[in-house]
Amino acid sequence: MTTNSSPQLWLYDTTLRDGTQREGLSVSIEDKLRIAKRLDQLGIPFIEGGWPGANPKDVQFFWQLQEDPLKQAEIVAFCSTRRPNTTAATEPMLQDILAAGTRWVTIFGKSWDLHVTASLKTTLEENLAMIRDTIEYLRSQGRRIIYDAEHWFDGYKHNPDYALQTLEAAIASGAEWLVLCDTNGGTLPHEISQIVQDVVRVTGDWGMGKDSSQSPIPNPQSPIPQIGIHTHNDSEMAVANALAAVMAGAKMVQGTINGYGERCGNANLCSLIPNLQLKAGYSCITEDQLTQLTEASRFVSEVVNLAPDEHAPFVGLSAFAHKGGIHVSAVERNPLTYEHIQPEQVGNHRRIVISEQSGLSNVLAKARSFGIDLDHQKAEAKQILQRLKDLESEGFQFEAAEASFALLMHEALGGRQKFFEVKGFQVHCDLIEGKETTNALATVKLAVDGKNILEAAEGNGPVAALDAALRKALVNFYPQIATFDLTDYKVRILNGHTGTAAKTRVLVESGNGRQRWTTVGVSTNILEASYQAVVEGLEYGLLLHSQAEAVVKASS
Repeated sequence: MTTNSSPQLWLYDTTLRDGTQREGLSVSIEDKLRIAKRLDQLGIPFIEGGWPGANPKDVQFFWQLQEDPLKQAEIVAFCSTRRPNTTAATEPMLQDILAAGTRWVTIFGKSWDLHVTASLKTTLEENLAMIRDTIEYLRSQGRRIIYDAEHWFDGYKHNPDYALQTLEAAIASGAEWLVLCDTNGGTLPHEISQIVQDVVRVTGDWGMGKDSSQSPIPNPQSPIPQIGIHTHNDSEMAVANALAAVMAGAKMVQGTINGYGERCGNANLCSLIPNLQLKAGYSCITEDQLTQLTEASRFVSEVVNLAPDEHAPFVGLSAFAHKGGIHVSAVERNPLTYEHIQPEQVGNHRRIVISEQSGLSNVLAKARSFGIDLDHQKAEAKQILQRLKDLESEGFQFEAAEASFALLMHEALGGRQKFFEVKGFQVHCDLIEGKETTNALATVKLAVDGKNILEAAEGNGPVAALDAALRKALVNFYPQIATFDLTDYKVRILNGHTGTAAKTRVLVESGNGRQRWTTVGVSTNILEASYQAVVEGLEYGLLLHSQAEAVVKASS
């Protein structure tokens, strides 16, 4: 828990630049603007928007933020030092940086002599001149500078004297932050800690390392350069390395939401922020903003169209999920037994998972989450538990299909509402040579309120046709079905050694624009398994709608 006296850390988000270098991740200008505004709400003080001039998208992004600026965050433009044997004043890319109109600019330069000679193909002295000239020019244009020392840790380990000369050049030219980058992600925490301590000590010897941890963003009229850290996750150490750097004296932490980034990613701010704030006692964002962390994580994953990591620490769907019966029983009595923080502190919540490993406590807790009051002494509770174990032994999986388990509980208690009755279905498929799609025709027979309904529909494949036929048959009776969507479809072969006769498990995720729910079907016939899951998905959606209507009627 942070207090007014907690030391201040400055967060720097690079999701919109470094994060977008992740393979398979692509965002539009509108996506970048939405993410920037969400990070602004989260309280991130520095948001790196991209490299103006590197592509038209980033140029337009910065222009739009000039028209509609963020509320509290500093938007930062990113660029390299000038090219060898030129001048900063004549460097075209620096003109693009100035046109972006940001108060802060992050400049990265070479710290590792290998990169100077092999990548830049220039001299060590010219590299120092590039750092000095670039920063001095941007300072003369009224910009404030964050200097990213690229490949700092590798460079320091190979040639510490030269690496320190690059920092001295940046400081002398007016940089206000010196950010040490583990660009290759290969450094271990004990090395990070020692090297950061070395840098803090040396900059202190230069008379530049005064403690401004309690002050606002450094005053450009009297720059007091502070140390920052930028880590990559190639050794699965990015978060640990960033924490080690902070403990050694770093005052800025750079990272990305959900750890997105090139290769194995960057330090994950969704793990760093709560570790720093709730455990290490640093002040990063307000407590109210911290409760938005889970939502922000999922928002960003939705915008970039990547599935959220359900097992991510702090913000993952399973971060506070309890499956073992002993665990559930204990956490029901005292959450501290199996939870390292309160889920609500980061905007997450506890989940009780149902599976064949469940005990009666799991069933009771899960029933309460669905608004069902079960008495552990009554036979129904034990019957539900036994039915659960029997079905999971047949291949069902209810920890990933909680909607199906809710229907199972309602049925065991005699309260499962019969919205419709399934009489049967048929599917006919046409494989057309030369076409990638399979035309399918599904016919379903249902009964609603005693009326038999026979309906048919076509679809791109048998499952799509079945889903369409079911909806077509039911929508006149239940118009709300028109708002239901089938959002995901997963198939798992359970006993592959039996070949095409293998038992198949199908998970179907459905949604109504506000909620999502998952149902399960199991059969040796993949169409039968799919039909089970789709039918229960529609049934559970109708149950949610009827419950919502009941609440509205009761309140009126």
